Amino acid sequence: MKRRDLLIAPIVVPAVFEGLSGQDKQGLRAPDVRYEPSTEIITLAMLKLARVTSKDVVYDLGCGDGRIVIRAVKEFGARGVGIDIDPDRISESRKNAAKAGVKSRIEFRAEDLFEADISKATVVMLYLWPWVNLKLRPKLLKELKPGTRVVSHSHDMGDWAPEKTIEIEGDEIHLWTIPKPENRKE
Repeated sequence: MKRRDLLIAPIVVPAVFEGLSGQDKQGLRAPDVRYEPSTEIITLAMLKLARVTSKDVVYDLGCGDGRIVIRAVKEFGARGVGIDIDPDRISESRKNAAKAGVKSRIEFRAEDLFEADISKATVVMLYLWPWVNLKLRPKLLKELKPGTRVVSHSHDMGDWAPEKTIEIEGDEIHLWTIPKPENRKE
């Protein structure tokens, strides 16, 4: 079953953070979304839909194993920031970036995506659940500069209509561009 088919409350993952230092645990909670990576075909389609270039800083909120930002850096020349609340995913992402030879152009942070500073992003990638996108929407509109592109695998943003939607492998991928403040509908 795909994440888009699920309409359930946040998953509670006990003991995810055992063994972390007090500083590493600070502010972390159980993930809102279970880890489900996008396929290579979907990942490439997301990056192309966002028109990623070497001038971009691509943020992946809920980055999982880091595949989207690693690909953005390796194939499009962008810089990347991956944010995930699960420290195991961040550790895996860092290893994957090192293996791909791009660790110097990517930062991975174990943070809550609702609390993280995302203001430097020029592109934001999402593969979250519908209610998470809706909760995140005000943050995106408040913190991102006009012109920043937001791409979501499978899920929309409620009444904020995407500029473009494509279908790949039976999934929809949506694109929005952050409007000027006077044109924002939060």
